[in-house]
Amino acid sequence: MDEVVLAVGTRKGLFLTRRRGAGGDGNGGWGELSGPHFPMQAVYAIGIDTRRRVPRLLAGADSSHWGPSVFRSDDLGGSWQEAPRPAVRFPRETGTSLERVWQLQPAAEAAPDVVYAGTQPGALFRSDDGGETFAFVRPLWDHPQRPEWGEGFGGQAVHTVVTDPRDPRALLVAVSAGGVYRSLDGEAGWEPSNTGIQAEFLPERYPEFGQCVHKVARDPADPDRLYLQNHGGVYRSDDSGASWSEIGAGLPADFGFAVATHPRRGGVAYVFPVIDGSDRYPPGYRCRVYRTEDAGASWSELSAGLPTGDHYGVVLRDALRTDDADPVGVYFGNRNGEVYASSDEGDSWRQLAAHLPDVLCLRAAVVA
Repeated sequence: MDEVVLAVGTRKGLFLTRRRGAGGDGNGGWGELSGPHFPMQAVYAIGIDTRRRVPRLLAGADSSHWGPSVFRSDDLGGSWQEAPRPAVRFPRETGTSLERVWQLQPAAEAAPDVVYAGTQPGALFRSDDGGETFAFVRPLWDHPQRPEWGEGFGGQAVHTVVTDPRDPRALLVAVSAGGVYRSLDGEAGWEPSNTGIQAEFLPERYPEFGQCVHKVARDPADPDRLYLQNHGGVYRSDDSGASWSEIGAGLPADFGFAVATHPRRGGVAYVFPVIDGSDRYPPGYRCRVYRTEDAGASWSELSAGLPTGDHYGVVLRDALRTDDADPVGVYFGNRNGEVYASSDEGDSWRQLAAHLPDVLCLRAAVVA
């Protein structure tokens, strides 16, 4: 039976729980939440690196006193280590300091010790030792368009890193508010890849860059296919991000923050719609996930087990994820401090936690 770990990052610490198999009790086999780890620290980034013999948890936590840092655990949260010097730091000559780590993304199997960190201010860092230390990826920082990037509501950040399972030199990042950038040569060169994505808040609706992309996820069966949740608009690319087309028809709203894909089934993706950029509530004040099984040609509402009354919780960009179990688990947390889990690919849901601090991100993975 699969053992799954679920890590939930909140505004006031990290919470962990595990499930052994499908379970038969009323909680679906899930154990009690442990935590908060890093109490009173905002956890915006979590990574679970299952490429290692012993899975490694990574957490980007912000202390209001000590500042941001990256922590790691090789015993599923039993203990945590922090580098003696800051693991992620800007070179002195940039005149910039780290405000927050937004993304901790292990690379593909072909690069077994590589982990990427996306940060605020908008920059990318690379680790070659499993997330213990990170090096500044200067070519993205030196891109001539970077000084013109804007800021999202939460600040300017590289919040998404998407690797390519076929080619360790291919990398895609998303920036709020700069858009999508791709490197095909091992981080040496970067080009904007926003053709077809609108920026409704700019005078030019389809600029080369400057879009406020919220999240990007890769299709596992067709690595050239990507799904994107924009600041207004849900998109698909069939050419690794070179161009994008809208697929939001059939959703109650095309604004939102999160998008996640099934780890094995092609054409399957999940979103959590939000009314729009100024009215940030679920459409109709209903807590609903939507799934496509045909790459965005149609969408189905997933609501069994979710609240039936008025509901105001919003799911942030890294707070809707899938695991790699069989059958696949789907998870989301919201700013109401609730966490929901599905053990049948979204067909039905159960609440795992309530009354947590704001859920900022979560990750789940098979660890045994």
